[in-house]
Amino acid sequence: MVMYSTEHFYDGLQALEREDSPLDRRERLKAMEKPLLFWYAARARSLPWRDKPLPYRVWISEIMLQQTRVEAVKPYFERFMEAFPTIRALAEAEDDYLMKLWEGLGYYNRARNLKKAARILTDTYGGCLPASFEELIRLPGIGSYTAGAIASIAFNIPTPAVDGNVLRVISRVLGDREDIRKASVKGRMEMELKEIMPKDKASQYNQGLIEIGALVCIPGGEPKCGECPLYSVCLTGRNGWWKEIPYKSPQKKRRIEERTVFIIEYQDKVAIHKRPPSGLLAALYELPNVEGRPLAGEVPFVLGIKKGQVESVTELPASRHVFSHVEWHMTGYRVVLRPPEDKNARTVFEGKAEPGCDSFGENVGEGLLGWLFVTREELAGTYPLPNAFNPYTKLIG
Repeated sequence: MVMYSTEHFYDGLQALEREDSPLDRRERLKAMEKPLLFWYAARARSLPWRDKPLPYRVWISEIMLQQTRVEAVKPYFERFMEAFPTIRALAEAEDDYLMKLWEGLGYYNRARNLKKAARILTDTYGGCLPASFEELIRLPGIGSYTAGAIASIAFNIPTPAVDGNVLRVISRVLGDREDIRKASVKGRMEMELKEIMPKDKASQYNQGLIEIGALVCIPGGEPKCGECPLYSVCLTGRNGWWKEIPYKSPQKKRRIEERTVFIIEYQDKVAIHKRPPSGLLAALYELPNVEGRPLAGEVPFVLGIKKGQVESVTELPASRHVFSHVEWHMTGYRVVLRPPEDKNARTVFEGKAEPGCDSFGENVGEGLLGWLFVTREELAGTYPLPNAFNPYTKLIG
């Protein structure tokens, strides 16, 4: 049974049964408005950024929600708002603290771009977000979807916000079989939606489309057409084409990297290392790791540690982590170190040696230089480690 039908809301629109309906694309899109707004008013979820849609809160939520589920974002959003209640506070954030708060969300460039944008907003806009799509889209980390979302949700400017959810909904409503990975397809849908959006309810309209895509016209499974307010105008729903629409061209296969991760322990401390300032996981801390699969007996050599410095090497379980363009297939070793005989060399383990210091290399092994030995409490509370290392950080203790 269809719970929401357009005939409940206005006259003159007949339920559409065939692909050759006389409604053209524009008319079909225009016919979504009333049932969409009615449904959203009745069914919108209560979310922390939605209940208080101030521009700054909308911006942070939209960045966090990229590639991340709503339920996962909620606690991060609350902590972030508490730590950085204003744009100015975000602009002044310490990098390591910002990354630690972001730890677990992944895609860390999002956090870096937030700070870059916050600095621009502080210096140029007095610590406020501009009420302009054209100005928003020039900020670091903000593309057409995010600019449209902020403009419409926070300022009620009639600007489309077309993400994956909206692309799926609109493709299905129109019975459009074009490849939604193509920028030209997204661009055309943005123009079509801009022409028919209600001028006074842009916020509810965009959020309604996004909400339908998230809750009803779902990805990766059969849509809940019986609960959809757009069913009567949806060519895909009426014709059962949901397995075919939307069409996505195959993605390029990810590159596979074999890596070995090391939990290197010395008394109550564990070794970490800061990654380079650019590239994958830039400037984040990590457990020492190398490319390839060395044997247990090769570990001291691979790590650049004197063999006599190693008390034990224990193999750890294999794990896997998927990034957007690369996939790590990991194995690991727990390496327990002995105290060095040279008392001065112990400063490396105690975290007192300066970065780049080479005065103790001949005593403990060159590999230890550049490593930072931290307590488990410091690792948990201070240093941001990417999710990729979670299977191994859980084994520290």
